[in-house]
Parts: sequence; C-alpha cells; structure tokens
Amino acid sequence: MQVKIFCLVIGVMDEQRVAIKFCVKAGKSAVEMIQLINKAYGSAEMSRAIVYRWYAPFRDGRKDVKDDVRDGSPSTARTDENVESVRRLLTEDCRTTIQMIADRLNIGKETVRRIVTEDLGKIKICARFVPYALTTDQKQERVVYCQTLLLMGQYECFWENIITGDETWCFAYDPATKRQSAEWVGQNSPKPKKLRFQKSRVKTMLIFFFFDAKGVIHRELSLKGRK
Repeated sequence: MQVKIFCLVIGVMDEQRVAIKFCVKAGKSAVEMIQLINKAYGSAEMSRAIVYRWYAPFRDGRKDVKDDVRDGSPSTARTDENVESVRRLLTEDCRTTIQMIADRLNIGKETVRRIVTEDLGKIKICARFVPYALTTDQKQERVVYCQTLLLMGQYECFWENIITGDETWCFAYDPATKRQSAEWVGQNSPKPKKLRFQKSRVKTMLIFFFFDAKGVIHRELSLKGRK
C-alpha cells in the first residue's frame, strides 16, 4: 500500500513539472503559475519553494522534467517527491517523529531531518499549558466584563467592597510529557497549546469565597453527588 501511494505521488509530481514547463512556455509569471497549479491540484500541489526551484531552470531553457542524479547519494533520497511525502506526513500528524517518517518512507533518518528542517523549514517545540480552551464568544464576553469592571472601578472603595465566589473540579490525571506533546511547526507558526489536565472520574469540587481586600474568607471541598 505504501509503495502504491509513493508511486502515485511521483506521478503527480511529474505532471506538475510538465505543467510548470508549459506555463513557462506560455509566458506565465511565477505567481500566475502557482495559482493555476493550486487550482488544478489542490492539496496535492507542490510547495511554493519547489515550484520556484523548477520555474527558473525551465525559464532558462531546461527540457528534462526528471530529477538530476546527485553524486554521493542515491537519486531517491532527498528528492522533490520525498520532500512532498514528508510534508504530507507532517500535515497528517504534526507530532510524528523523524524515525517514524524514515521507517514509513524507507529513507535515512538524517535525510528526513534535513528535509524537515532545511527544505520545509520546520522546528519542533513543546506545547504550552493553558487553563481552558475558550471559544471566540467566551473570550469576547470576558473582554466586555473586564471593561465594565474597569469603568465601575473608578468609584471610590469599589474594589474593597466586593466578595466573589467560584468553584472548580479537582481531578486525578496523568499529564502528557513535553516530548509527547511536541509538534513540528513552521518557524513563524504560533506555539501549540494543550490543556493542563484531562477530566477523570476521580474528582472533587472545590468551592471558595474571597474578599478582594483581605483574600480568601471561606473554602470547602464537596465530593461528587453531594449538594
């Protein structure tokens, strides 16, 4: 199955090289060419860097659409096809490892590392903890509430007369390690996130009240099922 998929990728790459050569002969600019290839092949298109890599030689008169044989290493090692295959695997699972990619594509681990870091410009960073995964509406509501409190806070002694309460579940959990949560991302991509904990059946409710001017004034633990 893997051999069949790899052969299919090679066929698509050959087609796109022919398309690039045709666009060059038709006088299309690099930007126009990328838009046409994207429209024709969608998610199976070459990366922008690889398209530019082939555009210049065809513009300068190159006729062969096949890869050049590289001295000192097999021609099937760091090819455009393998670069695209690695890119697709990272898109499918951004937490996959270099060793897993090397085993799946049957190429060297160092070759995969160079493809990921040099050809695709990826770096691997650990996810940062966030307390909750808020929706866009929830974030906007918090902004509105905070702005309202700031306006009310202009009155004298407003903050010193507020008693608030809250509750939260305390869970038993097994958090993922940093290595388990690491993902391959682009150099300018935002840092990945993960929740601080996953809910489990072992939990208890922590209820507390606090007076802003003096701190917490009451707290209690309530087991699940109690009122």
